Amino acid sequence: MTIRVLLADDQALLRSAFKVLVDSEPDMEVVGEAPDGDGAVALARSTRPDVVLMDIRMPGTDGLAATRMITADPELADVRIVMLTTFEVDEYVVQSLRAGASGFLGKGAEPEELLGAIRIAHAGEALLSPAATKGLIASFLAQGPGADPADAAGDARTARLAALTAREREVLVLVAGGLSNDEIAERLDVSPLTVKTHVNRTMAKLGARDRAQLVVTAYESGLVRPRVE
Repeated sequence: MTIRVLLADDQALLRSAFKVLVDSEPDMEVVGEAPDGDGAVALARSTRPDVVLMDIRMPGTDGLAATRMITADPELADVRIVMLTTFEVDEYVVQSLRAGASGFLGKGAEPEELLGAIRIAHAGEALLSPAATKGLIASFLAQGPGADPADAAGDARTARLAALTAREREVLVLVAGGLSNDEIAERLDVSPLTVKTHVNRTMAKLGARDRAQLVVTAYESGLVRPRVE
């Protein structure tokens, strides 16, 4: 299976570098390049990529607005978005994840990290590096607990917590803690397949696109509260 990748960045040289890197992989291909958010949305609709590498800061329609438009389109439900940031702790990171991004990556990442990020996002996993996760939790601390009142989707996911079983809540807490399926399986003394089933059911009940959305919901709902160091 070839992973179809869309590049969205206002820097032409950076897009070119990403294209050469992605196209060099036997399991990937670049299907489009956009210099701004509007172009990214249009190309997402016409090329139906598996993964979009989206710069957060672009002139005109920025990456955040473009992400919201893509994730709000039912026909693009399978598209995964990885936000590209100059710094891993970015003021728009939390908003990006709320908007439906699968995670984010610093532009200074090594080539192997970028390629790994594409594969991770395509697999439906959350792409949150330790530094990024620390920044994300810090943002939640600064904003205070509870879902954003303006985020109707967030409110809906929070309300659906009542539909989760005790085991699904337990798994959700561990997912929010950054544990992989294998690590959760070891912690709960069950098989990784069983954990995967719980995670999938939890995502379905909460209307989450992937694990990144589960992390956001866990913190916004107050089910998980970050510890202040």
